[in-house]
Amino acid sequence: MRNFVSQAALNLRPSGIRKYFDIAAAMEDVVTLGIGEPNFVTPDNVMRAGIASIEHGRTGYTANAGDIALRRAIAGYIERLYGLTYNPLTQVLVTVGVSEAFWLAMKAILDYGDEVLVVEPCFVANAAAVEMAGGVPVFVPTYVENAFQVTGKDLEARMTPRTKAILISYPSNPTGAILTREHMQQVANIAEKYDLVVISDEIYERLVYGVAHVNFATLPNMFERTIVLSGLSKSFAMTGWRIGYATAPEPILSAMKKLHQYLIMSAPTMGQYAAIEALDNGEEAVRAMHAEYDKRRRFIVDSFNELGLACFEPRGAFYAFPSIALTGMDDETFCDLLLREERVAVIPGGAFGASGRGFFRASYASSMQNIEKALERMGRFMQRHGFYHHAVTA
Repeated sequence: MRNFVSQAALNLRPSGIRKYFDIAAAMEDVVTLGIGEPNFVTPDNVMRAGIASIEHGRTGYTANAGDIALRRAIAGYIERLYGLTYNPLTQVLVTVGVSEAFWLAMKAILDYGDEVLVVEPCFVANAAAVEMAGGVPVFVPTYVENAFQVTGKDLEARMTPRTKAILISYPSNPTGAILTREHMQQVANIAEKYDLVVISDEIYERLVYGVAHVNFATLPNMFERTIVLSGLSKSFAMTGWRIGYATAPEPILSAMKKLHQYLIMSAPTMGQYAAIEALDNGEEAVRAMHAEYDKRRRFIVDSFNELGLACFEPRGAFYAFPSIALTGMDDETFCDLLLREERVAVIPGGAFGASGRGFFRASYASSMQNIEKALERMGRFMQRHGFYHHAVTA
């Protein structure tokens, strides 16, 4: 019998994140800083709105592009935050999380063989979304010495006649970096010079610390060539509700909507009603969670530095990205030994691209109790291997 699996599926590399989850799942007493999921429960008023939708029998499909009340709420939310005006009928699409929005964006703009400049380190699904849409990811590395900022020069050096788009994800998963307005403008200049589309993944837009987030579409001349992807999973602690959205100029969004029509009947109905409540009345909860993340951020960065794991200061999202240069190990060896010896799960930086090697990603979306326990175990690990010489509390 022949092999029925497509070459495209065979060519996709397995998720470097999932590998460590699978190993950890087979072990007892594992403390994980690996998953990028808030430990907070969805705010009570948001949960009640979702429950009320079920109790009132709103359990069927909504409009394919999303309930119009939610699309209006999204448009209003963006206008309040950034002063951008999107038409909720033609420029806003509700998706099943940002994952679906990623694929729709790529499939809507790419023909087979088109190239996308993918800034890395980046989330493991970014390049996969390009490949699944028939495109070719061209990686643009960034480095800790430059605060993981991509530059126009970096992008221009990798341009070819097949380049169609630039994919950026700031605030960054895994590094926690934000992109300064100056560097954003460099990206915008390249997009305009070479007539490219920019796909800007801004799912962590509300989780920035000491700076203001800049929506890429607000830059001069960028509204008509930018697809912004976001959602409620991270900022509102709504991962399981599966509500993401895309905003884009009408011709691009129309193409995305056409693909969405054949792929998805509609995003979860109760999730959509919950999302309306979150966007309209969830600001207090967002600010409270943000304050707690900031507290954890400062604690985990200071703790990694104390252990000798020089840690880049994250200014967004909820990830720390410490260097393991002190240990002389590669990132996979470090993470594997840490998991097996001390039952602490973190993700090798190389899972997020070649420029992530020599680092690991630790999420501080976990509880402070879990973070403290993980750091205590990591201290023992570093001490056992001769990299840390202070006493480790039991």
